[in-house]
Amino acid sequence: MSLPTSQELIERLPPQRKYLVGVSGGADSVALLHLLVAAGLRKLVVCHVDHQLRGHASRNDARFVERLCIRHGLTWESTRLPVSSIAAQRGTSLETTARDLRYEFFSQVSRVHRCPRLLLAHHADDQAETLLWNLLRGSHGSKGMRIEQTMNIAGRALLVIRPLLSTRREELRHWLREHGEDWREDATNSQPIATRNRLRHEVLPLLCDVARRDVTPTLLRQIESQQDQENVETWALQQIRALDPQGRLHVPVLQALPNALQNLVFRDFLHHQQVANISRDLLDRCRLLLTDPATHSINLPGGKTLRRRAGRITCPPAPEA
Repeated sequence: MSLPTSQELIERLPPQRKYLVGVSGGADSVALLHLLVAAGLRKLVVCHVDHQLRGHASRNDARFVERLCIRHGLTWESTRLPVSSIAAQRGTSLETTARDLRYEFFSQVSRVHRCPRLLLAHHADDQAETLLWNLLRGSHGSKGMRIEQTMNIAGRALLVIRPLLSTRREELRHWLREHGEDWREDATNSQPIATRNRLRHEVLPLLCDVARRDVTPTLLRQIESQQDQENVETWALQQIRALDPQGRLHVPVLQALPNALQNLVFRDFLHHQQVANISRDLLDRCRLLLTDPATHSINLPGGKTLRRRAGRITCPPAPEA
């Protein structure tokens, strides 16, 4: 069995460049690593995080990945992080904390190895789960992950590349079995505890049962449609020219637009101000700056504020704690 789309994407990666690769030891990331090596990419820095959540099993995952690196002659960087205690300190979920710590580690390794490119093993089933979760959170549109995406992580810009994004989870496992390759199985992945696990083991199977078919291809088509819509929105923003030379929003320009385009401009502006969790409710409140003379400011997530003054809207930096 071959994985044509994923292999084509991997074969397009310039082999002379260095890449970071996130490898947990699970089937998805192990398949990615083997595919990269098979394509002749040798300047790989394998990054592994032991979250210290599963005792001996976590340590065995790290040993398994280390042996893979030795077998292929690859550079290896790993760390052990007490995710449970850090989650308690930060007041965030285990799932969110583990993800944030992984990306912080990737950023650190990127600095050490002077490598701004990160390969991750997200696949089509991850993409479907991401769409559902974003819909449940109230994110704008049918958002999913992109094959290539520049992310600012801990103050460093990383080009994140996901070459397996069009490949199904079971296809990756079948490929590994055909090639006689082992992987590590995380028992917690089958437990309906974390949000991702519940979407994977409860929500998606229920949707498939209701629809009487596999709904993942339909969800993936929704993401493709959303990406087309985003291209249209990018064009519209270029035509509107809502920013003045100082980078402030021009109130009269926005007031002449329909509500949908006002929301688009505010969402783009807040995104560039690095405001997280931009919901429809937040955008509706932002529009009060255009319609309600008594509203001069709107509180934003992260302690920031959107302010209107003299026909301009700005987002001053949040005061230091």
